[in-house]
Amino acid sequence: MTALSPTVAPLPVPLVRGYEVVIGFETHAQLSTRSKIFSGASTEFGAEPNTQACAVDLALPGSLPVINRGAVERAIRFGLAVGATIAPMSIFARKNYFYPDLPKGYQISQYEIPVVQGGGVEFYVDGVKHRINLTRAHLEEDAGKSLHEGLGSHDVLGHAMSGIDLNRAGTPLLEIVTEPELRSSKQAVEYARALHTLVVWLGICDGNMQEGSFRCDANVSVRRPGAPFGTRREIKNLNSFRFLQQAIDYEVNWQIDQIEDGLAIQQATVLFDPDSGETRMMRTKEDAHDYRYFPDPDLPPLVIAPAWVSEVKAAMPELPGALADRFQAEHGLPAYDASMMTASRATAQYFQSAATASGQPKLVANWVMGEISKRLNAEGGDIATAPVAPATLAALIGRIQDGTISNNAARQVFEALWTGEGLEVDALIEAKGLRQMNDSGALEAIVEQVIAANAKSVEEFRAGKDKAFNALVGQIMKASKGKANPAQANALLRQKLGG
Repeated sequence: MTALSPTVAPLPVPLVRGYEVVIGFETHAQLSTRSKIFSGASTEFGAEPNTQACAVDLALPGSLPVINRGAVERAIRFGLAVGATIAPMSIFARKNYFYPDLPKGYQISQYEIPVVQGGGVEFYVDGVKHRINLTRAHLEEDAGKSLHEGLGSHDVLGHAMSGIDLNRAGTPLLEIVTEPELRSSKQAVEYARALHTLVVWLGICDGNMQEGSFRCDANVSVRRPGAPFGTRREIKNLNSFRFLQQAIDYEVNWQIDQIEDGLAIQQATVLFDPDSGETRMMRTKEDAHDYRYFPDPDLPPLVIAPAWVSEVKAAMPELPGALADRFQAEHGLPAYDASMMTASRATAQYFQSAATASGQPKLVANWVMGEISKRLNAEGGDIATAPVAPATLAALIGRIQDGTISNNAARQVFEALWTGEGLEVDALIEAKGLRQMNDSGALEAIVEQVIAANAKSVEEFRAGKDKAFNALVGQIMKASKGKANPAQANALLRQKLGG
């Protein structure tokens, strides 16, 4: 998921109804500082409206912004992770537009000289690693929020009133901008997932999409192969990966329908309606010159000394891409498994602990991607607080490996562990009577009984019908109440049937 790997493949270019899709991405990652980017007001989510907006956020006369060092440090961390250039000097600019939730009448952002320049992010599509190049990542402040529903207030004419909550005004954002290199909604989703993993991994953003901490804007256009880029429309504020894919797919087909009907695409900002599954235009889209950017006279240039960059670099965690490569080299994991085991720092730590304790990294990966992921997805939990600890999973895998229990019995034990029956692995095996029958004499007796009672299946097997053999194995498992060791049962049955 980081940059500069020699093993990346070029992005495929699938066509939709004979058209090439062109997607560029802008992602707003809310930085994990406790205070805002230019003031000391809190960034805590969920406070009563307008209780976390100070004089600077409200643009009261005489108030001056002061840059938050923690926000800059997080931008440096991101730039190092994606192999970008950290600008030794960058400029804050005023982006001028008028909207009710923007107290100043402008947004403090960066334009001509952003703090992070270039770089790239790697991601997987269908098990193949790809890379998208970044244009830039820049620091800026968030706007407030317009409230149109649930206020219960009306004006003198009886019209429903809107409200403004300025708690978010001034919240620090890192806007991450890609080159227009994505060519399908699936590629866009996988890039967004990889970027989400990276910013959470680095600790610069909590990644909570429901609370607006990680918001995606997709610039979408279509063209005939080899033609110049078409006119783009920007889908704003997509806050789930599922909606992201649905929105892009709808928008692509809508644009193609327009073009084939002989209509021109108008540059616009659109919103996605999850209820209808459609995009709708919010406003015509401005170009950069419409915002009349100019350097903010209240903020000096942001100077980042090489020593500060070195200090941040020394404190960086091992990145997910590098850790996935190490899991492949040290544990022999396939590339896909390694990428899944580095989906989050908590997942990587869980896997590493269980793999070390059990000595069976591939089996641990299978359980994490299988039973554990299924449970977490169903219950909305986090692997860091999973009821089955890494050491417990290692003990369970150990009992499969030494033949004490079958895979089916292991799933029963796992169920009991997950639901908290209060016993350890060995105690649960005994309490539930799940220990495999490894006594060759007892198993041989059952095999002989099954052969004697199923003459027709024996005859069919000897006539070359393999399904009859499976039916006999099933009868052995039934007679042993599931306790027979399947491998031993298979070998003994073949021996008794003469091959």
